[in-house]
Parts: sequence; C-alpha cells; structure tokens
Amino acid sequence: MLKIAVGSKNPVKVEAVKSGFEKVFGDCEVVGVSVPSGVSEMPMSFSEIAQGAKNRALNAIQTLKADYGVGLEGGLNDTELGTFLAGFVAIVNKEGVWGYAGGEGLFMPEKIVAIVKKEKRELGDVMDEIRGLKNTKQHEGCIGYFTNNLIDRKDSFEKPVICALSRFSKKELF
Repeated sequence: MLKIAVGSKNPVKVEAVKSGFEKVFGDCEVVGVSVPSGVSEMPMSFSEIAQGAKNRALNAIQTLKADYGVGLEGGLNDTELGTFLAGFVAIVNKEGVWGYAGGEGLFMPEKIVAIVKKEKRELGDVMDEIRGLKNTKQHEGCIGYFTNNLIDRKDSFEKPVICALSRFSKKELF
C-alpha cells in the first residue's frame, strides 16, 4: 500500500489528499505531519505559494519516509486585475519526480486584502474575525464562504491534487 505524507495536520487538507490519491491509485495510507513551509505564514505571491508547497512536500516525504510527499499552500497573489486567493499543490515521489497544480483563483475583496497586508495576518484569522467564527480554515475556508459552499475547501484542494497526480498516472507523456 502506498504511504502518502501530507505536509500539514489540517484535517481538511489531509482528507483532500486522501480522497484525491484514492481516486487515482486506490487504497492508500495518508498521514499528515506538521512541517515548516519555509515561507511566510501568509504567502503574498504565486512564487512564494509554490515554494511553500514544494518545501512542505519535501519535508513531509523526508520526515515520514513515504512513497509520496504532498505540499498544499495557499496565499494571496497580486495581479493587474486585483488580488486573488491562490493555491498550489506540489507532489514529490521517492524517486524525486515532481507533479504540480494550481488551485482555484478567487478574486478577493480589497477590504480583506488590506487587513491581511496592513496587519500582517493570516487570511484564516481575518475571515474568523469578519465572520465571528473560529477555525474557518479547518472547515469551509474562504472559498466555501465566498461561494456559499458550492465549492468547499476540501474540493478546492482535492481537484489540484488529482491534477498534480497526472504527472504520475500519465508518466509516459512527461
């Protein structure tokens, strides 16, 4: 059975990885482990988001001596159109082969972006405060809130996990 190390103990992320891997490869052992991302707690560029995901994947696979390491990272990415909530998935196998995918790109309200930037806070904490809730990022997340749960946080991670796995399931094309 494949052993998958997820560079996070967040149950939403672990479940998204488990669901994605099982859809592609069948039964897998999926274990979350707390590892450093090596980037800001709230990444503020696509480059930083991607680097955080790669660092988490590599740290996870090395920590648990798994078949695959998975890093999932989210953050804000400024563009000429405005700021987007962006996600990135990096998957590395024990042979050192990488698969990547980007996640949903949610256009963010400037009011929320300004709070995150000015106060240097994580988006999840700002969303908790705005909504009067706790642990938004371990439940529906920002994506769930803004889409009225038509896209929940688990789904927003599961789809890019499956996309990143195409590097391994269609390896003859790479």
